[in-house]
Amino acid sequence: MNVSDGIEILLVEDNMSDAELTIRALKKRNLTNRLIHLKDGAEALDFIFCQGEFVNRNINNVPKVILLDLKMPRINGIEVLTKLRSDERTKCIPVVVLTSSKEDPDVEACYKLGANSYIVKPVEFDDFMKAVSELGFYWLLLNHPPQND
Repeated sequence: MNVSDGIEILLVEDNMSDAELTIRALKKRNLTNRLIHLKDGAEALDFIFCQGEFVNRNINNVPKVILLDLKMPRINGIEVLTKLRSDERTKCIPVVVLTSSKEDPDVEACYKLGANSYIVKPVEFDDFMKAVSELGFYWLLLNHPPQND
């Protein structure tokens, strides 16, 4: 996908198995046409803020939703969420934390920082597929976000 095209889903996930399952679940619902997968928080921030290898990307082309893992190398999901919510250009992008962490401090921190949803990845394959499929359907087709200026 050309990064200048409209982006609907930005998946930030370092675990390739989880990323592949997420993409597979979204594909079952035909929701992967405009999906970008990034492997860690540093890459996500470069993409979102048009830095590094993404310097030529249009910063006004924001995703409809960011699916964000928490436990990642270099820059973790909480740091990414903090940066997103502290910038006027990105503070309204819906962020769904999709993580294996059930730890109350993580849940509380994410909501305090402005996460729109916090979903613990189901362990069972079928449950995982169903959860991701439903969240993709909701955020892409049912949710009505503010229009970009």
